[in-house]
Parts: sequence; structure tokens; C-alpha cells
Amino acid sequence: MEYVLIHKNDNVKVCLADGHKYAVRQIKAGEPVVKYGFPIGVATKDVAPGDRVHTENLKTALTGPETYRYQPAFTPPQPLSPATIEAYVRKDGGIGIRNDLWIIPTVGCVDGVAQTLAQQTGAFCFGHPYGCSQLGDDLLVTQKTLAGLIKHPNAGGVLVLGLGCENNGIDAMRQLLGDYDETRIRFLNCQDCGDEIAAGTAILEELKALAETDQRTAVPVSKLKLGLKCGGSDGLSGITANPLCGRVTDRLVAMGGTAVLTEVPEMFGAEQLLFDRCVSEDVFRKAVALINDYKQYFLAHNQPVSENPSPGNKEGGITTLEEKSLGCVQKGGTAPVTAVLDYGDTARTPGLNLLNGPGNDMVAVTNLAAAGCQLILFTTGRGTPLGAPVPTIKLATNTALATKKQSWIDFDAQTQNENDLFELLLATANGKQTKNEANGFREIALLKDGVTL
Repeated sequence: MEYVLIHKNDNVKVCLADGHKYAVRQIKAGEPVVKYGFPIGVATKDVAPGDRVHTENLKTALTGPETYRYQPAFTPPQPLSPATIEAYVRKDGGIGIRNDLWIIPTVGCVDGVAQTLAQQTGAFCFGHPYGCSQLGDDLLVTQKTLAGLIKHPNAGGVLVLGLGCENNGIDAMRQLLGDYDETRIRFLNCQDCGDEIAAGTAILEELKALAETDQRTAVPVSKLKLGLKCGGSDGLSGITANPLCGRVTDRLVAMGGTAVLTEVPEMFGAEQLLFDRCVSEDVFRKAVALINDYKQYFLAHNQPVSENPSPGNKEGGITTLEEKSLGCVQKGGTAPVTAVLDYGDTARTPGLNLLNGPGNDMVAVTNLAAAGCQLILFTTGRGTPLGAPVPTIKLATNTALATKKQSWIDFDAQTQNENDLFELLLATANGKQTKNEANGFREIALLKDGVTL
């Protein structure tokens, strides 16, 4: 079997066949286990050279909120001339790489109506079960996330579909949206009309006619906002696919573009790497609050902050959250951290943005889309058919998965390189369909953290 020692200071090596770790020297009980050059937990018993290091002899060292100091240590990227893509320029100056019609319900009660309208018009429907019986911050997260989707530049037209009696009513959504293009964003309360299907179809046909007048225009790739996500990770995620995404992220940022990294729990144990790249003390303080507040969220629900690696992660060779996080954050490359975003915030600052939210795949891709990302790079070692509302390029960490699941996977990170991925990114921005688009797999999920009335 072939093994790789990722960092010279590591005391474990990784088997490239199965992603599992094996000791390269004696590791005493209580001693840190080191991978990527950083501790990924402590040994629970003595480990002999050549022994597998996994759940039977390794545990997390993560605790609750911590205190950090701002010690910036990063090098701004050398600027690169931006590549050019063909995109739809929107009224506010943003760009869309698709020109879809979207239907976004304000409340789950009208999901069925939205689905019927989608089937009859060819629009895409993003249903969800929320929008009513919610209060406070729980409702606000739903509203802000939906608002981010409603104003998404990949949509050439949006029908916001309400019922008429819900907490998240259309008037509330209008107020939250602020300035918006009234010719492209339309509203309909189903209780206000006799035939909601006829009324909705008429609006969508009007929006479709407007969208058909749009033309792609040459724009610099610096206008692109790239979402970064991993799901179904394995022991090769931090060796093949995630570092590859990181190099593409660095290239895009060097061209003046923006990348967005989310999955806050999958920063636990690797947060210092991100803190050291914060461009200012203000950004650093916001990043610290992002991490510590999310840890407190776990503790407030009587859950350990370290309970993240899934059964599939563990089967693929990942043992602790520190290990998962150190692999996960590599998708952000070495780019400076320029902004910290909350739910529904739009990414506006070039560089690497950190976005609040869980690691849950469906919620995370929804949050990335709501932040304005027109495209997502999604790495996976186990495989998933999941698609976001925006084009979702799936990168397999290993050739076996890329071969087995050709209907899911767009890119083999074990055999293809950075240039290949960047060219695929440009082609996708120019209209090339991803597998999730070809399959018709586009889903959203909203974070729920509050009482239900």
C-alpha cells in the first residue's frame, strides 16, 4: 500500500487506499497525535509504529469557548490579471451566471402551489417547511436567508409566493429586502386571489419574457463569488480535493474575486489558522465571536462541541473534529480573511469571507447561495447527489468514487489538477451544466433553532 506523510512534524501517515492513519513512530498515551503539522487529538493508549490510529486509540482535545490573541501572519496574494467570463449583468451591478426563474415560498403552507407552478412554467421551486409558527431570531434567520435567495443574481426573475396569514408575510419580506428590482421580483398572496395557479402562471410568464431579453456580457471573473463546501468527507479530503479548492480559491482571490467558507463547527480546532489571516483586528474579533458563539450554541443545548465527524467520516478515516477541521479549512487556501458574515448577509468584500452556519450539507449550501455565491465547489469522499440552488461542482477526493458515481461527480481531484479545476469553474460560469443541474437536483434547507407555536 502507498502512504503519505503530509507534514514533516506528523507522527501519523495516511494510507492512500483507504484514508486511514497509521503511526510512524511510538506514540505514548496522552501524547498529541499530529497530522497536517497540528494536533488532531490525544492518544488514549500507547500506539506502536505501524498501528492504525483511529477511534480505538485517539480522542478529541476540544473544549468550549477560548481566548485568542490577534497575531496576523499572512502574505497578501500577488495580483493576477482576471480571466473573463460571460455573465448576466444585473441592475445593481452584480452578475448572474444563470438566468433562471425561481419561486420562493414565504411559508411551507404554499409549497404545493409552488411545485405546481414550477411544473407548469419550468421555474425552479425552493420549498421549505417554515415561515409560520416562528418567533424572534429563529424567524429572522428564515427571513434573512430567504431574502438572500430572493435577490440572488442567478435568477432572471423571482416569484415570492405567500399565503396571507403567516408570520413571515410578504409585507415583512418586502421590508427586509430593502432596495430590489421591482421588475424582476414579484409577489403573490394565495389568499388574495380566486385562482392562485392562474395568477402565479401569469406573473411567471411575464418574468420569463423579461428574462429572455437578457444577454451574456463579458465581465472579469473578479465579480464571481465562490462558495466552498465539503460533505461526506474522508481521509483523503484534506490531501486531494480540499487543497485543490484552496489553490483555486487563492487564484480567484488574486484576480480580485471573493470566496466564502462556511461550516463553522468544521473550523473548531483549526480556527487559529484562519485568525492569523484576518486582515484587521476588527475582522479578527468577529471571527473569534463566530467560533466561540457557535461553541456556546452547542453547550447551550447540552451537547459537546466535538461531536461532529459522521459515521461516514469515520469509516473514511476521519477520527476527531480537529482532524476534520484541519482538512476542511484548506478549501480557503491561504487567502486573507477579509469579512465575517451572518445568515443572509451578502458577500461584498473581495478575499476570503467566513459565513455563519452549521456543517449540515443542505443548510450550508443554502447559506452560501443566500450570501450571493453564484457557484459552489463541493468536495466529497463518500459521494452525495445533493445540489444547491446554484451550480454545484462536485469534486471526488478519490478516483474510485469519481468512476463509481459519474452521474454525481464533476471532477476527479485525485487525477486532475488546479488548472483543470479553474477551467471547469470558468466553463461552468459561462453556462456549462454541472451534474446537479443536469439531474435537476436543487434543494434548500433553513436553520431551525427556536420554539414552534
